[in-house]
Order: sequence, then C-alpha cells, then structure tokens
Amino acid sequence: MSGGNVGHRNGPRTATAIVGLAVLALLGALAGCRIPGGRAPATPWPHGPVSSWQWQLSGELDPEAEARVFVLDPFTTPAEDVRRLAGRDRRLVCYVEVGTARPDRPDVARFPAPVLGAATGVPPTDDDRNGGRWLDIRQWSVIEPILADRFRLCRGKGFEAVMPAHMDGYAHRSGFPLTFDDQLVFNRRLAGLIRSLHLSPGLTNDVDQVMALQPEFDFVVNEGCSRRRECARLLPFVEAGKPVLHVEYDQPTSTFCVETVGYGFVSMRKNRILDAWRDPCPD
Repeated sequence: MSGGNVGHRNGPRTATAIVGLAVLALLGALAGCRIPGGRAPATPWPHGPVSSWQWQLSGELDPEAEARVFVLDPFTTPAEDVRRLAGRDRRLVCYVEVGTARPDRPDVARFPAPVLGAATGVPPTDDDRNGGRWLDIRQWSVIEPILADRFRLCRGKGFEAVMPAHMDGYAHRSGFPLTFDDQLVFNRRLAGLIRSLHLSPGLTNDVDQVMALQPEFDFVVNEGCSRRRECARLLPFVEAGKPVLHVEYDQPTSTFCVETVGYGFVSMRKNRILDAWRDPCPD
C-alpha cells in the first residue's frame, strides 16, 4: 500500500516534470527561430554608445564623414551606398516624413485630398526645407499603408532605424484641429508600426511629449534645443540610456557644446540645407 501511495504521488510529479522539460525545449527552439521573412526581431538601437553622427539630405553623399551614425534619405540614397556604409560598421537611420506630404516624393499621389492640410513653412514653423502640406494624422487607416511602404523601403535598402519627421503637427497651423492627445496616439502608432517591420523607432523633436513618449522610442533627434533653451527637457532619454542626437543651425559650437555634451548629447552644427558639411562637438 505504501509503495502504491508513493507511486501515486510521484506519477503526477513525473508527468509535470516531463511537460516542463518539453515546454523548455519548445521555448529553446522558438528562441533559435527567425521570424517570417528571414529577419530577426529588431533589438533596441543602436546597440551601444553613439559618439558621432551625420545627417545629410542634400548634395553628394560624403561616405568618409567621421561619424558612427548616418541619417539619410531612402528615396535618394542608393541601396549600394547604404550597404557600403554598413560594411564599414556605420549605423544607418532612415529619414522619413510622416506628418507631412512632400510634392516631390514619388508616392505623394497616394495621399487623398481630405488628409492634406495647410502648407508647411507658415508661422510658427521655421523649417520649410521640405515644403509640402501637413497631414491629418487622425486618419490612421488612410496614412498607415503609405507609411508602412516607406518603412519597408528603408528596411529593403538596409537601414536599421527610422527618424520620422514632422511628428508635432498639433503644435503647428496644420489646417486640422489636432490635439496633444491626437499626436500622442499617432506617434505611439508610428513606433509600433516601425517595430513591427523590425526597425528601431526614433522620436524627432516634439519636446513637449518627450516624457510621455520616451518609453516608446529608442533614441531622439532634436533640432535647436539650445537656441530654444529647452535641452534639459530631453534628459529622460539620457536617463534611460538612449542616445540624444542633437543639431543646431544658427549658433557656433562654442555656444552650446559645453552644455549639450555635458548633458550626454551627441551634438553638431549643420547648414540648414543638410549638405555634407558638419561641425561636431568634441567628445
């Protein structure tokens, strides 16, 4: 009887142990699998500290720029240039307009008239290099397929991360009654979409929402925080161990490098046309 009782008690335990081992084996097998399409899930970018960066959207690409990170335009940068830079262990970030429609983009006709708002470059916007019109970011079902194809273009050319441009339409005269919450919803959807395509998302400007959005994004790109005296508002990214890629246009580096490098930013001065010229802050 005693032996029978022992066998009765051990039977379920043995079965449980066998099931547990089977589950562990299955998890191990899944961990070694790749996702459909042959790409591993993206890990938080950029896999280590960033000491320098280059942002070039115009002029002939300078592949010899002494920068660890390159932000480039996927529409105008050949895949071969991306592969060549990647082969030299440079990290590639894809610049994509997400809150505006530029007239010179090859897919601009896909945006229907109801989602096209006011022209960019009107006050209080001080950056009109991209032209185009603001988008009604509330119309996610209309905009999402177009943006997804742009992000796939980035991935197909070999970029690892995305710098979405114009993520703060609610703060401008967009032609739509966009609210703070509308922008939060849109930006979070963007981060999710970018990650679903196995790329790392960055936040661009949108300083007022940094605190809320930092957990959703792997890095932040900022233009002009020193001129606007708001660099300290980017510190949630530094405190989370995420890169802050910062650029100024109208000030010499002597006026901002001490402050921004002290904060832990990777800073430089650029021409507004974002050609190859750059004046980086010392490490």
